[in-house]
Amino acid sequence: MNETLITEAGLSRLCHELDRLKTTGRQGVVERISHARSTDADPTANADYLAACDEQARLEARIARLERRLASARIVTPDAANDTVELGERVRVRDLDSGSNSEYELVGSFEADPAAGRISAESPVGSALIGRRQGDVALVQAPKGPVRLRIDAIETAASTA
Repeated sequence: MNETLITEAGLSRLCHELDRLKTTGRQGVVERISHARSTDADPTANADYLAACDEQARLEARIARLERRLASARIVTPDAANDTVELGERVRVRDLDSGSNSEYELVGSFEADPAAGRISAESPVGSALIGRRQGDVALVQAPKGPVRLRIDAIETAASTA
């Protein structure tokens, strides 16, 4: 079984999601299926029923995927004293070509959420930053070409939450 590296905060988020899916998620789908069945004598010809059944299949697949990942999860705790970028740390960087600043929290691949600033340590940016120190310049191979990111700050993500 492949081990899933995850931060403590990520584990908490995924456990909360799993609990929500198993309770209110399942309950909502059952109610949709029940309602769709009651409105048509032939549920297999009812678009609402079929859509609810598809939703139930997606929900159960997500629950199964979360359970597998959580069963193989290993919590990673960064060592703030080592001054290097690790999984679970927040990193502020400056693009040396454009001058723009960004902030990322490096997380395991299963808990990545780029819109929330959580990027996978296996992503191009994440893998370029891992193991670097403040002041280092990381070269990221991006689709538009190489990007040079200077690490301006490293801090444990828990301290910024």
